[in-house]
Amino acid sequence: MIRKEIKKLLLSLTEEDFYKNVDLHIHSCESDGIMTPYEIVIQAKERGLKYIAISDHNTLDAYLSTNILKEDIVIPAIEFDCFYRGVLIHILGYGINIDSLELKPLLAKSRLGKTFNLYRLLKLRNPKEVIEKIKKAGGISVLAHPCCCWTFNLDKFISELKDCGLEGVEVFYPYKRLRKILKFHSGEKVADIADKYNLIKTGGTDSHGKNLL
Repeated sequence: MIRKEIKKLLLSLTEEDFYKNVDLHIHSCESDGIMTPYEIVIQAKERGLKYIAISDHNTLDAYLSTNILKEDIVIPAIEFDCFYRGVLIHILGYGINIDSLELKPLLAKSRLGKTFNLYRLLKLRNPKEVIEKIKKAGGISVLAHPCCCWTFNLDKFISELKDCGLEGVEVFYPYKRLRKILKFHSGEKVADIADKYNLIKTGGTDSHGKNLL
């Protein structure tokens, strides 16, 4: 799927699509999830989902080690751990070329870099570089679960990331588990900011368990 196509697809999705038809934030056992990539695809089909994205932390192994991209419902994706102005953020990349050399320097070099929270944070990825490389790899960059960004001025924070090339924000998100506790902003505020800066709105459950939500 080329960049133009994935952007058009993401723009076509509405709030009603999440999570009834689409889930663009799922983790597999290739990072800190439980299900295998194939188990995720099978369950997604059983649920009748039209599109899914396995967005493992700092790795593309769910795609490189399987043939799941042959499935029409699968959009290739990744989630990078980054720091911006001292704030931990996660940047999703959708529609990326999994064989792109641009992304290789950003990928985890060990199992711990994909799974263990504290170890993952040792890799200080620069969000501007991450956003640029996602674009060069043919993908669309999206700020994950922005309600959890530890900043007083989320509007300015997202505006600055847009200046770095950010193209979307994750608006439709259930905010369960730890994310519910660390929630600093409202989904309504994120949606307003997305509209203000003409950013693509995406959504996903951030599922890590045995069942898709």
